[in-house]
Amino acid sequence: MTSGGDMFTHSFIHSFFSFSGETRLNKEKILQGQGVDEPLSDAGHVQAAAAGRFLSRVVFTHAFSSDLTRTKQTIHGILQESKFCRQLTVKYDLRLRERKYGIAEGRALSELRAMAKAAGEQCPAFTPTGGETLAQVKTRGKDFFESLCQLIGDEAASRGPAPPSAPSQRLETLLAEVSPPGQSDRWDSNSQPAGPGLAASVLVVTHGAYMRNLFDYFLTDLKCSLPPALGKFELTSVSPNTGISVFLVSCEEGRRPALQCVCMNLVEHLHEAPDTA
Repeated sequence: MTSGGDMFTHSFIHSFFSFSGETRLNKEKILQGQGVDEPLSDAGHVQAAAAGRFLSRVVFTHAFSSDLTRTKQTIHGILQESKFCRQLTVKYDLRLRERKYGIAEGRALSELRAMAKAAGEQCPAFTPTGGETLAQVKTRGKDFFESLCQLIGDEAASRGPAPPSAPSQRLETLLAEVSPPGQSDRWDSNSQPAGPGLAASVLVVTHGAYMRNLFDYFLTDLKCSLPPALGKFELTSVSPNTGISVFLVSCEEGRRPALQCVCMNLVEHLHEAPDTA
């Protein structure tokens, strides 16, 4: 990979992906896609705040979100709980929007399944009239991720080698604190970069179907390595609301990014969230 101006040689990125908090329509199993811009429910705001407390000691250098209301509110709720990043500027990117479901938006998920059955297809591969194919969503995700790596590489080249990671950026302690007994194999404990320091910690808040397609790109195209107890099913499943997934990304000049999945769809932070139903 090359960058404008000076070349960068090696950059490490911690990427934190979170699915938006719950909306009323999530609860009712109504498809929102891009055309139904529903705000978070009370439960969704509680989930976002809980995710923020879980991530409160991570020093984020960049924050990205879909421009839809539910993700905007989620990333705001996360950053409001941060000890270091409450004033961090969020960049809203249309490439992070949910999959477009065309004529199925605003209708029950059961109706989408009925449409697929009538067409002789199955969800999620079925594309309603006016919707996006899975390949189109994956292309959007690939484009965003490549531009993110390019951005971090350009910034790393301009400032020189990164210092060693600060304690607040280390994940082992954070994950151990919320780990249920006997479940430490749900993430890769060897997740810290060796050699150069961390170039960036990036928070990305997006949507469930979008994340499933992006993570499929990580697994099938970039050959992302997985923690011992994590398989392809978990990597391609839809995340729970505010589920947190973390990847260590190694960007080296002239090579495609190398990815290591640290953890997938963590929801331990939700155990502290009171039931608002």
